[in-house]
Amino acid sequence: MSPIRKAVLPVAGLGTRVLPATKSIPKEMLPVFDRPAIQYVVDEARAAGIEHFVFVTGRNKSAIEDYFDSAYELEDTLREKNKTAILQELERIRPAPGSMSFVRQQAPLGLGHAIACARDIIGQEPFAILLPDMLVKSAKSCLAQMVEAYNRVGGNVIAVEPCEDPSSYGVIDPVDRSGPLMKMKGMVEKPPRESAPSNLFITGRYILQPEIFPLLDDQAAGAGGEIQLTDAMVRLMDSQDFHALEYDGTSYDCGSKLGYFRANLAYATSDPEHGEAARAMLKDFG
Repeated sequence: MSPIRKAVLPVAGLGTRVLPATKSIPKEMLPVFDRPAIQYVVDEARAAGIEHFVFVTGRNKSAIEDYFDSAYELEDTLREKNKTAILQELERIRPAPGSMSFVRQQAPLGLGHAIACARDIIGQEPFAILLPDMLVKSAKSCLAQMVEAYNRVGGNVIAVEPCEDPSSYGVIDPVDRSGPLMKMKGMVEKPPRESAPSNLFITGRYILQPEIFPLLDDQAAGAGGEIQLTDAMVRLMDSQDFHALEYDGTSYDCGSKLGYFRANLAYATSDPEHGEAARAMLKDFG
Protein backbone atom coordinates (compact mmCIF):
# COMPACT_ATOMS: atom_id res chain seq x y z
CA MET A 1 0.00 0.00 0.00
CA SER A 2 1.56 3.29 -1.12
CA PRO A 3 1.71 6.10 1.46
CA ILE A 4 -0.17 9.38 1.01
CA ARG A 5 2.57 11.91 0.26
CA LYS A 6 0.90 14.42 -2.05
CA ALA A 7 -2.18 16.62 -1.81
CA VAL A 8 -4.11 18.62 -4.40
CA LEU A 9 -5.66 21.92 -3.36
CA PRO A 10 -7.98 23.39 -6.03
CA VAL A 11 -7.82 27.18 -5.59
CA ALA A 12 -8.90 28.49 -9.00
CA GLY A 13 -12.47 29.38 -7.99
CA LEU A 14 -13.64 32.98 -8.20
CA GLY A 15 -15.29 33.11 -4.79
CA THR A 16 -18.53 34.56 -6.15
CA ARG A 17 -20.48 33.65 -3.00
CA VAL A 18 -18.44 36.09 -0.93
CA LEU A 19 -18.21 39.02 -3.33
CA PRO A 20 -17.29 41.86 -3.14
CA ALA A 21 -14.63 40.71 -0.64
CA THR A 22 -13.04 38.49 -3.31
CA LYS A 23 -13.05 41.02 -6.15
CA SER A 24 -9.29 41.53 -5.84
CA ILE A 25 -8.30 39.03 -3.10
CA PRO A 26 -8.37 35.25 -3.58
CA LYS A 27 -11.02 33.77 -1.29
CA GLU A 28 -8.40 31.40 0.08
CA MET A 29 -6.41 34.43 1.30
CA LEU A 30 -9.26 35.96 3.29
CA PRO A 31 -8.16 35.97 6.95
CA VAL A 32 -9.86 33.66 9.41
CA PHE A 33 -9.01 35.34 12.69
CA ASP A 34 -5.21 35.75 12.42
CA ARG A 35 -4.17 33.94 9.23
CA PRO A 36 -5.49 33.26 5.74
CA ALA A 37 -7.87 30.34 5.36
CA ILE A 38 -5.41 28.47 3.14
CA GLN A 39 -2.91 28.25 6.00
CA TYR A 40 -5.29 26.18 8.14
CA VAL A 41 -5.73 23.72 5.27
CA VAL A 42 -2.00 23.38 4.65
CA ASP A 43 -1.39 22.88 8.39
CA GLU A 44 -4.04 20.14 8.44
CA ALA A 45 -2.33 18.36 5.56
CA ARG A 46 1.14 18.72 7.06
CA ALA A 47 -0.12 17.15 10.29
CA ALA A 48 -1.17 14.15 8.18
CA GLY A 49 2.32 13.73 6.72
CA ILE A 50 1.79 15.43 3.36
CA GLU A 51 5.14 16.21 1.74
CA HIS A 52 4.14 17.89 -1.52
CA PHE A 53 1.29 20.30 -2.26
CA VAL A 54 -0.17 20.84 -5.72
CA PHE A 55 -2.16 24.07 -5.99
CA VAL A 56 -4.45 24.22 -9.01
CA THR A 57 -4.76 27.96 -9.57
CA GLY A 58 -6.15 30.46 -12.03
CA ARG A 59 -5.62 34.07 -13.04
CA ASN A 60 -5.35 36.64 -10.22
CA LYS A 61 -4.31 33.97 -7.69
CA SER A 62 -0.63 34.87 -7.48
CA ALA A 63 -1.11 36.11 -3.90
CA ILE A 64 -1.29 32.47 -2.78
CA GLU A 65 2.08 31.66 -4.32
CA ASP A 66 3.60 34.83 -2.87
CA TYR A 67 2.24 34.01 0.59
CA PHE A 68 4.16 30.73 0.71
CA ASP A 69 7.36 32.34 -0.55
CA SER A 70 10.03 34.06 1.51
CA ALA A 71 9.53 37.78 2.19
CA TYR A 72 13.09 39.02 2.62
CA GLU A 73 12.34 42.68 3.36
CA LEU A 74 9.72 41.84 5.98
CA GLU A 75 11.80 39.14 7.64
CA ASP A 76 14.91 41.32 7.71
CA THR A 77 12.94 44.14 9.32
CA LEU A 78 11.61 41.77 11.98
CA ARG A 79 15.16 40.65 12.75
CA GLU A 80 16.39 44.23 13.10
CA LYS A 81 13.53 45.00 15.51
CA ASN A 82 14.03 41.77 17.47
CA LYS A 83 10.47 40.63 16.83
CA THR A 84 11.56 37.05 17.34
CA ALA A 85 8.18 35.46 18.02
CA ILE A 86 6.61 36.77 14.81
CA LEU A 87 9.69 35.83 12.80
CA GLN A 88 9.61 32.30 14.16
CA GLU A 89 5.95 31.98 13.19
CA LEU A 90 6.74 33.05 9.63
CA GLU A 91 9.59 30.55 9.50
CA ARG A 92 7.28 27.81 10.78
CA ILE A 93 4.79 28.25 7.97
CA ARG A 94 7.40 28.57 5.22
CA PRO A 95 7.36 25.42 3.06
CA ALA A 96 10.46 23.41 2.34
CA PRO A 97 12.05 24.24 -1.02
CA GLY A 98 10.40 22.31 -3.82
CA SER A 99 7.49 21.10 -1.70
CA MET A 100 4.86 23.14 -3.54
CA SER A 101 3.80 23.13 -7.18
CA PHE A 102 1.39 25.49 -8.92
CA VAL A 103 -0.52 24.59 -12.08
CA ARG A 104 -3.15 26.60 -13.98
CA GLN A 105 -6.65 25.32 -14.61
CA GLN A 106 -7.13 28.03 -17.28
CA ALA A 107 -10.90 27.52 -17.60
CA PRO A 108 -13.65 27.11 -14.95
CA LEU A 109 -14.71 23.61 -16.00
CA GLY A 110 -15.44 22.11 -12.60
CA LEU A 111 -13.76 20.39 -9.68
CA GLY A 112 -13.09 17.22 -11.65
CA HIS A 113 -11.31 19.22 -14.34
CA ALA A 114 -9.25 21.02 -11.68
CA ILE A 115 -8.09 17.74 -10.15
CA ALA A 116 -7.20 16.39 -13.60
CA CYS A 117 -4.82 19.33 -14.06
CA ALA A 118 -2.60 17.85 -11.31
CA ARG A 119 -2.18 14.43 -12.94
CA ASP A 120 1.42 14.82 -14.13
CA ILE A 121 2.65 15.93 -10.70
CA ILE A 122 0.71 13.29 -8.78
CA GLY A 123 1.77 10.48 -11.12
CA GLN A 124 0.80 6.95 -10.15
CA GLU A 125 0.42 7.57 -6.41
CA PRO A 126 -2.66 7.73 -4.21
CA PHE A 127 -3.21 11.31 -3.15
CA ALA A 128 -5.32 13.58 -0.98
CA ILE A 129 -7.66 16.36 -2.03
CA LEU A 130 -8.50 19.21 0.33
CA LEU A 131 -11.06 21.83 -0.69
CA PRO A 132 -9.59 25.05 0.73
CA ASP A 133 -12.88 26.86 1.30
CA MET A 134 -13.87 24.14 3.79
CA LEU A 135 -11.98 24.43 7.07
CA VAL A 136 -12.11 21.50 9.48
CA LYS A 137 -11.47 22.13 13.17
CA SER A 138 -10.51 19.02 15.11
CA ALA A 139 -8.20 17.87 17.89
CA LYS A 140 -6.46 15.57 15.41
CA SER A 141 -6.14 16.73 11.82
CA CYS A 142 -9.10 15.52 9.77
CA LEU A 143 -6.76 14.32 7.02
CA ALA A 144 -4.59 12.56 9.61
CA GLN A 145 -7.68 10.65 10.75
CA MET A 146 -8.35 9.73 7.12
CA VAL A 147 -4.78 8.56 6.55
CA GLU A 148 -5.08 6.28 9.58
CA ALA A 149 -8.28 4.85 8.09
CA TYR A 150 -6.62 4.45 4.68
CA ASN A 151 -3.73 2.57 6.25
CA ARG A 152 -6.27 0.07 7.59
CA VAL A 153 -8.52 -0.43 4.55
CA GLY A 154 -6.70 1.03 1.52
CA GLY A 155 -8.66 2.03 -1.55
CA ASN A 156 -10.42 5.38 -1.50
CA VAL A 157 -11.52 7.28 1.61
CA ILE A 158 -13.93 10.23 1.90
CA ALA A 159 -14.55 12.37 4.99
CA VAL A 160 -18.20 12.78 5.96
CA GLU A 161 -20.24 14.34 8.75
CA PRO A 162 -23.96 14.39 9.60
CA CYS A 163 -26.25 17.20 8.46
CA GLU A 164 -29.86 18.19 9.09
CA ASP A 165 -30.81 18.67 5.44
CA PRO A 166 -29.19 16.20 2.98
CA SER A 167 -30.88 17.96 0.05
CA SER A 168 -28.24 20.70 0.24
CA TYR A 169 -25.20 18.44 -0.10
CA GLY A 170 -23.63 15.47 -1.78
CA VAL A 171 -24.31 12.54 0.52
CA ILE A 172 -23.10 8.96 0.67
CA ASP A 173 -24.97 5.67 0.52
CA PRO A 174 -23.26 3.44 3.12
CA VAL A 175 -23.38 -0.34 3.20
CA ASP A 176 -23.88 -0.06 6.96
CA ARG A 177 -23.24 2.40 9.80
CA SER A 178 -21.79 0.13 12.44
CA GLY A 179 -18.93 2.52 13.15
CA PRO A 180 -17.22 5.74 12.03
CA LEU A 181 -15.50 3.96 9.11
CA MET A 182 -18.03 2.49 6.72
CA LYS A 183 -17.93 0.94 3.27
CA MET A 184 -19.87 2.82 0.61
CA LYS A 185 -22.08 1.62 -2.21
CA GLY A 186 -22.93 4.98 -3.75
CA MET A 187 -23.06 8.77 -3.65
CA VAL A 188 -25.99 11.05 -4.41
CA GLU A 189 -25.83 14.77 -5.16
CA LYS A 190 -28.45 16.85 -3.28
CA PRO A 191 -31.14 14.18 -2.89
CA PRO A 192 -34.63 15.05 -1.58
CA ARG A 193 -34.68 14.72 2.19
CA GLU A 194 -37.28 11.93 2.11
CA SER A 195 -35.27 9.74 -0.28
CA ALA A 196 -31.71 10.50 0.86
CA PRO A 197 -29.71 7.30 1.51
CA SER A 198 -28.15 8.88 4.63
CA ASN A 199 -27.62 12.19 6.37
CA LEU A 200 -23.83 12.01 5.92
CA PHE A 201 -22.51 14.69 3.59
CA ILE A 202 -19.11 14.81 1.91
CA THR A 203 -16.97 17.33 3.78
CA GLY A 204 -14.40 18.25 1.13
CA ARG A 205 -11.58 15.86 2.06
CA TYR A 206 -10.70 12.86 -0.11
CA ILE A 207 -8.02 10.20 -0.50
CA LEU A 208 -8.17 8.80 -4.03
CA GLN A 209 -6.25 6.31 -6.12
CA PRO A 210 -4.55 7.52 -9.32
CA GLU A 211 -6.99 5.48 -11.44
CA ILE A 212 -9.33 8.46 -11.05
CA PHE A 213 -7.33 10.41 -13.67
CA PRO A 214 -8.22 8.42 -16.82
CA LEU A 215 -11.85 8.54 -15.71
CA LEU A 216 -11.67 12.32 -15.36
CA ASP A 217 -10.08 12.57 -18.81
CA ASP A 218 -13.15 11.10 -20.52
CA GLN A 219 -15.77 12.19 -17.99
CA ALA A 220 -18.78 13.83 -19.65
CA ALA A 221 -19.99 17.16 -18.34
CA GLY A 222 -22.40 16.83 -15.47
CA ALA A 223 -24.23 19.28 -13.22
CA GLY A 224 -23.78 22.88 -14.32
CA GLY A 225 -22.10 21.75 -17.53
CA GLU A 226 -18.90 21.03 -15.57
CA ILE A 227 -16.66 17.98 -15.10
CA GLN A 228 -17.76 16.71 -11.71
CA LEU A 229 -15.38 14.80 -9.45
CA THR A 230 -18.33 12.95 -7.89
CA ASP A 231 -19.34 11.50 -11.29
CA ALA A 232 -15.84 10.07 -11.81
CA MET A 233 -15.75 8.68 -8.26
CA VAL A 234 -19.02 6.84 -8.86
CA ARG A 235 -17.45 5.19 -11.91
CA LEU A 236 -14.29 4.32 -9.96
CA MET A 237 -16.48 2.69 -7.32
CA ASP A 238 -17.31 -0.02 -9.88
CA SER A 239 -13.75 -1.35 -9.63
CA GLN A 240 -12.36 -0.12 -6.31
CA ASP A 241 -13.49 0.05 -2.69
CA PHE A 242 -14.67 3.34 -1.23
CA HIS A 243 -14.94 3.96 2.50
CA ALA A 244 -16.41 6.97 4.29
CA LEU A 245 -14.96 8.17 7.59
CA GLU A 246 -17.25 10.04 9.96
CA TYR A 247 -14.36 12.02 11.37
CA ASP A 248 -14.13 13.68 14.76
CA GLY A 249 -14.38 17.43 14.22
CA THR A 250 -16.43 20.30 12.79
CA SER A 251 -16.34 21.86 9.34
CA TYR A 252 -16.78 25.51 8.39
CA ASP A 253 -17.78 26.51 4.87
CA CYS A 254 -15.78 29.67 4.21
CA GLY A 255 -17.21 29.86 0.70
CA SER A 256 -20.36 31.53 2.04
CA LYS A 257 -20.61 34.80 3.96
CA LEU A 258 -22.24 33.38 7.07
CA GLY A 259 -20.03 30.28 6.98
CA TYR A 260 -16.96 32.52 6.81
CA PHE A 261 -18.26 34.58 9.74
CA ARG A 262 -18.92 31.39 11.73
CA ALA A 263 -15.38 30.18 11.07
CA ASN A 264 -13.95 33.45 12.35
CA LEU A 265 -15.99 33.12 15.55
CA ALA A 266 -14.87 29.51 16.07
CA TYR A 267 -11.16 30.15 15.57
CA ALA A 268 -11.14 33.44 17.49
CA THR A 269 -12.93 32.12 20.55
CA SER A 270 -10.72 29.00 20.73
CA ASP A 271 -7.41 30.82 20.30
CA PRO A 272 -5.12 30.10 23.29
CA GLU A 273 -3.97 33.72 23.60
CA HIS A 274 -7.03 35.74 22.59
CA GLY A 275 -9.93 33.31 23.02
CA GLU A 276 -11.08 34.55 26.41
CA ALA A 277 -11.12 38.18 25.25
CA ALA A 278 -12.93 37.21 22.06
CA ARG A 279 -15.64 35.41 24.03
CA ALA A 280 -16.03 38.44 26.28
CA MET A 281 -16.45 40.68 23.23
CA LEU A 282 -19.22 38.46 21.90
CA LYS A 283 -21.22 38.98 25.06
CA ASP A 284 -21.46 42.68 24.16
CA PHE A 285 -23.52 41.66 21.12
CA GLY A 286 -25.81 39.32 22.99
